[in-house]
Amino acid sequence: MGQWFANVKSTVMTVINGLYVTMRYWLRTYDPDRRTFTEQFEYPELPVPVAARYRGFHRFDLTTCISCDQCAKACPVDCIYIGKERVENGKGFKITGFTIDYSKCMFCALCVEPCPVDCIFMGATHDLSCYSRDGCLVDFARLPVDVAWGRSTLNPTAVAGSKVITQPVHGGPNQ
Repeated sequence: MGQWFANVKSTVMTVINGLYVTMRYWLRTYDPDRRTFTEQFEYPELPVPVAARYRGFHRFDLTTCISCDQCAKACPVDCIYIGKERVENGKGFKITGFTIDYSKCMFCALCVEPCPVDCIFMGATHDLSCYSRDGCLVDFARLPVDVAWGRSTLNPTAVAGSKVITQPVHGGPNQ
């Protein structure tokens, strides 16, 4: 019987603790010194600070990729599409397209681990807004080199411009 009362007490204390946390955050919304998100971070002009281990939109180094398809095989939702051609006067492949469909991607970073040459990794970009689903398809082989390599941020303007280019910007490490 004593164990039953201990369980009831534990249950009631857990519920009270949860309600306390909920009330504390609810009452914070009525704080007169509270600022809006855009007042606090100046969002469009300055990037929002993110944690060091934040898993944002990918950064991809096209010059070191060997077209091994390990990242595409490791992806649980099949959102990575790699186009490649065999090199005529050598061994290996030439990348013709490296596309990630961000309407499917769940940012799990499982594609980063199996890469033998570390050419794909998670970046700190958190916003890639677009008005159509076509804007969610990012072909890193057609992006400007500074954006594809991660030296510049992945932005909607660069993605829209990459859909106009007819030839890849860079053919890969074997070219």
